[in-house]
Amino acid sequence: MQRIIFHVDVNSAFLSWEAAKRVREGEQDIRLIPAAIGGDRDKRTGVILAKSIPAKKYGVTTGEPVAMALRKCPDLFLAKPDFRLYERNSRAFMDICRKYAPAVEKYSIDECFLDMTGTEKLYGDPVELARRIKDEIRDTLGFTVNIGVANNKLLAKMASDFEKPDKVHTLFDGEIREKLWPLRVGELFTVGPATARKLEQAGMTTIGALAKASLLSIQALLGQKMGRQVWEYANGRDESSVLTEAAKGYSISTTTEEDVVTAEQAYKILLALADSVAARMRSEGAKAYGVSVTIRGNDFKNRSHQKKLTEPTDITNEIYKLCRSLFDELWDKHTPLRLLGIGLLNVTKEEYAQQCMFCDEGKDRARKLDRAVDDIRGRFGADTIMRGSVMGSGANVGKKYKAHMENKREG
Repeated sequence: MQRIIFHVDVNSAFLSWEAAKRVREGEQDIRLIPAAIGGDRDKRTGVILAKSIPAKKYGVTTGEPVAMALRKCPDLFLAKPDFRLYERNSRAFMDICRKYAPAVEKYSIDECFLDMTGTEKLYGDPVELARRIKDEIRDTLGFTVNIGVANNKLLAKMASDFEKPDKVHTLFDGEIREKLWPLRVGELFTVGPATARKLEQAGMTTIGALAKASLLSIQALLGQKMGRQVWEYANGRDESSVLTEAAKGYSISTTTEEDVVTAEQAYKILLALADSVAARMRSEGAKAYGVSVTIRGNDFKNRSHQKKLTEPTDITNEIYKLCRSLFDELWDKHTPLRLLGIGLLNVTKEEYAQQCMFCDEGKDRARKLDRAVDDIRGRFGADTIMRGSVMGSGANVGKKYKAHMENKREG
């Protein structure tokens, strides 16, 4: 059976959600004027998180400093971020998606994947269904989305980023040559600015040129794992599944006030996040069969990797080491980071039966250490003891990286 995947992406989410709220309250629609979300107008600090189409015409860009945006457009209307409003709207549009989709994966606050495979007999033409979902979100909630329709998650995500706003686009396997390959190589998902420069300098300026190059030459340029991934993506190949809500897990993320520009900074934050989310999971007697890492650069693009495990784990240090490895594969070492997150996936509370023939004393000691740390924190408070490498990271222990922390149980 041919897979049918939707990617639903809110158009300029933060600004759209603020605009929809103001319209309901009888105020001006800020989507129709030069407007943006982020920062402080009086202090001229912070960065632009989202901008309207009229603001874009002045050259205002997402991720640039507020002071620079105001120089380009002195009359720019600025609204401060409202994360509670964003969470409400995020839940609302995903609830509409869940009415139609057997499986929904929340990819970020403003985008999700739907696995619609096999639903043609129920709903008919998938493209018409995508238009129906898009229109229901617009007419019910007051903001617009783009929906990409394809045979896998990668192509669906690429399709949703075509012409905006309020559009449905397809990128099926048979359309790759026509719609995907002419795009600039930097537009391929997971290809950051530094990677794009390397590819362009090697003569691969389009996704098609990358797709037609030999795998070995790409791996020689970008490394074995990264090279294979971007080459597979350029050829439209992606076997990853839509992770349903049945695959319960835990997640934690932190949005930084300052750019994270070195791996050492990122490692400290990842350790703090792993320490927190693993403790939460252990408190409920659970272990995870999978780990994921998500990063967001100052270009406000999310990127993530995940790894499945043959044996479930609840050990902080083991989770941290997996996260470091995933991070090293994910980050291009050049794009400044504004968000880091960890997910513990496919959680189970069943005792793992397939124990190894010989006891792993290292793991046994690590579990005892984790239990001791959890016990001390439970009796005397979370800040009474912390791992040495976390000191100074700012993740959950200081102000430097504590702009917005989210630690939650999923499913």
